[in-house]
Amino acid sequence: MWWVRLSGRAFARSWGRDVMLYTGGVSFFALLAVFPAIAILIGLYKVGLSINEVSAQAAALADLLPTAARSIFLTEIDRLAQTSARTVSAQSAFALIVGAYAAHRGFKALLAGLNLIHDEQEPHGFLKFNLLAFFVALFAFALFTVVSGAVVTARLLSHTSGGQTGGGLPFDGLLPALGLAVGLTLLYRYAMSHRTRVAWAPAIIGGTIATVLSMVSSWLCAIYVEQIAPLGATYGSVGAIVVLLIWLSWNVNAIFYGGAFATEMEIADRARGAPSFEDETGPAEAATAQVVSLAARRSRRGS
Repeated sequence: MWWVRLSGRAFARSWGRDVMLYTGGVSFFALLAVFPAIAILIGLYKVGLSINEVSAQAAALADLLPTAARSIFLTEIDRLAQTSARTVSAQSAFALIVGAYAAHRGFKALLAGLNLIHDEQEPHGFLKFNLLAFFVALFAFALFTVVSGAVVTARLLSHTSGGQTGGGLPFDGLLPALGLAVGLTLLYRYAMSHRTRVAWAPAIIGGTIATVLSMVSSWLCAIYVEQIAPLGATYGSVGAIVVLLIWLSWNVNAIFYGGAFATEMEIADRARGAPSFEDETGPAEAATAQVVSLAARRSRRGS
């Protein structure tokens, strides 16, 4: 029952009316950054890989998306894979500017949402917050590249051995989930709070829950857009973009829920006598803290 109550409080915390504003911001900028990121990755891979290896990398990345949104993703990758390396390099240089802007803004919205969920009443300074968003985005891109490359390597090894995986769960299917769990755990641990670091146990549990919810939401999104409410008849040629935006927003909600769960675990630990934060609030007030409103944060920023 304790876990059920904790889950309910985390849902109320992550579903607040202010948090949804950050969900929309993160989803929009993630959608804006995804195609420049493709151009950058293809440009990097074409330096040392063949077209067939680039296509294998594309298939590994496309498997992470809903089927309805996979076509536009694969079409863009096929176009870039068949383009000359010189042209792709020029496109990648331009995509680096657009993608860096969108990714930076998206991670700023993600961090701001997590700070709000974690009851951070004093916002970061301008320079510190922008640098933090930059390094988090850089780490996320590096982690995504490493994980997707590991997926391709696992598939190549599987094909080399005749497709025998030993009867267990496919290793290449577990790698994206493992990478996401590690990334979210580190995000909650080091970036969600600027008063003090989040303890490892809440960060790990929150990252694991967010990863599971992300996988479940991706599965439910595929069912929704392919069997319950096909969006092609309503949105026409832009239906794939709408599907991708829905998928992104559901995954962002999963990330915010994981942060809310980690926050509620910290509050519960403090209420049971664990060491509290060394801040201006007393133990009783910290144990019963609620989600800080945007209006309260704006008033503090102006003071």
